[in-house]
Amino acid sequence: MRTKTLKKHKINVVTLGCSKNVYDSEVLMGQLRANDKEVVHEEEGNVVVINTCGFIANAKQESVNTILEYVQKKEEGLVDKVFVTGCLSERYKPDLQKEIPNVDEYFGTSELPNLLKALGADYKHELIGERLTTTPKNYAYLKIAEGCDRPCSFCAIPLMRGKHKSKPIEELVTEAEKLASNGVKELILIAQDLTYYGLDLYKKRNLAELLRQLVKVEGIEWIRLHYAFPTGFPMDVLEVMREEPKICNYLDIPLQHISDSILKSMRRGTTKEKTTQLLKDFREAVPGMAIRTTLIVGYPGETEADFETLKSWVEEMRFERLGCFTYSHEENTHAYNLVDDVPEEVKQERANTIMEIQSQISWELNQEKIGRTFRCIIDRKEGNYFVGRTEFDSPDVDNEVLVDATKYYLKQGEFVDLKIADAADFDLYGEPV
Repeated sequence: MRTKTLKKHKINVVTLGCSKNVYDSEVLMGQLRANDKEVVHEEEGNVVVINTCGFIANAKQESVNTILEYVQKKEEGLVDKVFVTGCLSERYKPDLQKEIPNVDEYFGTSELPNLLKALGADYKHELIGERLTTTPKNYAYLKIAEGCDRPCSFCAIPLMRGKHKSKPIEELVTEAEKLASNGVKELILIAQDLTYYGLDLYKKRNLAELLRQLVKVEGIEWIRLHYAFPTGFPMDVLEVMREEPKICNYLDIPLQHISDSILKSMRRGTTKEKTTQLLKDFREAVPGMAIRTTLIVGYPGETEADFETLKSWVEEMRFERLGCFTYSHEENTHAYNLVDDVPEEVKQERANTIMEIQSQISWELNQEKIGRTFRCIIDRKEGNYFVGRTEFDSPDVDNEVLVDATKYYLKQGEFVDLKIADAADFDLYGEPV
């Protein structure tokens, strides 16, 4: 019979999935620290909390594998307890309890107080913005809303995260001030849908007003917008972007597809013509802005003609940044009633084709940057390079500016002017000015 360790509990929080999960893990860790618990992120600990992702097949598989790995460690006596939270747990709790019963307890996305209780901690309502950030010290995610009211046919997020719920502006400003006092210089605003912000609280789309308040926070130098929705985009946001130097000329707007029949089936509430016009309006309102988008290929019923339409549109639009996913057939979504009729290898082939086109576009756009100087923030040192970013690049997903660390010394978290000396598909090579 195995004996329980007598050592003090050390809680290890393991985060899988998107930036919203990173944020949730940081809030959890902040609460645990406020309860005088010893907490680490993805290091050794005898109590493990796994914050799972349940979005698409690959992410679900990774979450299940991670749970199994820690359950195995529990059976071997290497950890005492395993708790599971997050989207996978919200969506599949009964199945998981049946299939992996050796987990101590499963919690959904809105059960933080219960999870804390299981960890011997109290939920402290007075904590606003007291998070243990896990990102490099110079940037942090700021979640401005939870859930989503959009009816997209392929998406399971409303099942896992519920209806859209905005956080009050005052609360977000307080949180931003606390992050700034800890050395954060860049805020990355996240939500399932930024453009819906404020409709529930203020009866109008209020993202522009939130931005006007956040730019006043001392110490914050960059504010970046992630995950906007094309339908009903509040154009006053672009005015603020143009007027306020702190707002990065950058927008992440997942468009998913462009063929009218696919957009209709996806229930996106827009058309090719409207979307193309919207992007034109963006570029006219904020010349030189970087637009990042995400596309899905292999959606049920996507014909060769639909794909050709998408392909030529990507060539025509010349997005500064683009990611591409293969369609994942998710139960309880509207699209699950359709036949998942595009073979896996065709999906993969189409995704590769789009990324090849994008790689060429990115290379061409990067060549135009050679000889120009950009204000960059230095995120980290990796091998022989300092790794920085321009205002047109988000961490982990976009281009990086590499600086030879054998020749130059730069400080992590500092802004520096870098002159671009060379450029590849997705990397720029810079020298301090």
